[in-house]
Formats: sequence, structure tokens, C-alpha cells
Amino acid sequence: MAELKLKTVTRTQGNNRALKDGAVKPKTFAFDFVEVDPLIDAFRRMVRDNEFDICEMAITTYICAKAHGKRFTAVPIFLVRAFHHGAIVYNTKAGIRRPKDLEGKKVGVNRGYTVTTGVWARGVLQQEHGVDLSKITWLLSGDEHVAEYRAPKNVVPIDKGKKMVDMLVSGELAAAIGIEVDHPDVKPLIPHALDAGLAALRSRGHYPINHTVVVKDDLLAGHPGLAADVFNAFAESKRLYLARLKTDQIEKPTEIDKMHKRVMEIIGDPLPYGIAPNRKALEELIQHALAQSIIAKPVTVDELFTPSTRGLVG
Repeated sequence: MAELKLKTVTRTQGNNRALKDGAVKPKTFAFDFVEVDPLIDAFRRMVRDNEFDICEMAITTYICAKAHGKRFTAVPIFLVRAFHHGAIVYNTKAGIRRPKDLEGKKVGVNRGYTVTTGVWARGVLQQEHGVDLSKITWLLSGDEHVAEYRAPKNVVPIDKGKKMVDMLVSGELAAAIGIEVDHPDVKPLIPHALDAGLAALRSRGHYPINHTVVVKDDLLAGHPGLAADVFNAFAESKRLYLARLKTDQIEKPTEIDKMHKRVMEIIGDPLPYGIAPNRKALEELIQHALAQSIIAKPVTVDELFTPSTRGLVG
């Protein structure tokens, strides 16, 4: 029988490297890796055209896509995690002394309203600083991956021809999420952002998930053991990465590697896979998705993931 080859998109990074170089192989199929740069283009292509068999995907994009009936389902693999306290920058001449001062102002959001970084960053503003998100006008620089999604009335696109960076520097925007600006008038809204994120991890278990992995529904239906095989392969690759990270065998650690190391000191595994060790983070994200009108109806954590993987931990 010919080997099952599945068209797969996932970014090459520490926890996936052993899959990309073939050191870890699944048992029931072979990965046929496709490189998509930037990775966000793969999210859009998967959501709109169901183009890949297996695809890394921003988790809020997935939650939104699932609410609109897209024909793929996640496996509880969480490839990318980050703290988003540092994603919010502001114009120091806009009269902003504290995050709550953003109420009544215009705040930019890079790309779409459903972008995961934006969802988590707005959650930080609401949970940690008491910001009423409904009192802010959110301006977007792009559209949504899920074309059917309709944003709240206080979410609008920027005018054609304008650039979000210029709008922030000029003061037309008081702040923005998810953009990089090198200008003396633009500073991080929350100082010492990584320390603030790690403090939130210690105090309330706040450890945001950014990316998961989805598999086409028709493949899951036709191959009952596929989801578990996908999960186990990704989990084994991650274990190899963590072993190298723990013993300082990574020659040129990235900022992400360094963050993982700091998280490791607090909770052990900085990249836990499976529902059980991530239920709290997933429930928090669902609450933000509801509160921010990313989804219109509640969903349970378990509903988001393939049934055969709900008990797996790796």
C-alpha cells in the first residue's frame, strides 16, 4: 500500500525541528511539508480554501473559523505561546498616563480584530487594568482570515492609503497593538512587559496560547488513528527540543528559547500539549473571544478538539 502523505504547514522552530529534519516520524503517514512565508498566509489559505491536510493555525482564527463551520478540527498541540503585555504601544503625547486612559480613544490593531495577539492584549487591558474595551474605537490595518466574520460596531478599518505606524506617530491613534515603531514618542504601554507576563503566570496561571494544529475533517473521519499519531509526533519532537533547552545545548538561543527557559523555571514544561494542562488557558481565551465578540455563542474546550485526542498529554 502506498504511504499516506499529508500536505503539512508548520513553521520551522525549536519544538518542530525534529519533524522537519526527519528525526521524528509519525507511524501511519508521512509529512509532506510545504513552506509558507509569512505563516499567516497559510492560516488564510486553510480557512478560505481548506488547502492543506495539516496546518499550524493561530488559535483565535481557529475558534472563529470553527464557529463558522470550517471543515477542520484542532489537535491539542500548542506550538507557540507568548505574553502579550508588550504588544501594546502608545503615543506619549496622547494624554495616556495609564491603560484605562485609552477609553474614548482610537487604538490600532495590526491586521484583523480576530488576530490572536490582539485578543490576548485586549484581555490584559480588561483583566489587569479594568479597561472597558467597548469604549475604545479599534482601527484595523487589514481584514479577517474568516471572511464571514462580522466585527462589533466599534471596530473599523483605517482609511485607504493610511499607514498605522504614521497614524500612531502623528497622534491620530493613541495606541496600537502588534506593530513595531521606532520613534521617540512611541513607548510600550506596560513597562517591563516580560516581567509583567511572568508575574501574571505566577499569580493566576496566565500563559497565553497562540498557535495550534488543525487537520481536515475528512481525513480525521477516514483515518481514526490519525489525530493521535499527529499529536504523538509533535509531542516527541517537542520533548527532544526541551531536553536540549534544559541542558543548554542550543548554540544560539533565540528570544523565544530564552522565554521558554524562564517559564520552565516556573511551571516546568513551557510547551505542554494536551487539553488537561491547558484547560485554564483555553477557558480564559474562550471567555475573551465571547467578551470581544469574536464568537457569538459559548463553546466548551472539549468541543474544539478531536475526540480521540481529548485525553492525550505530551
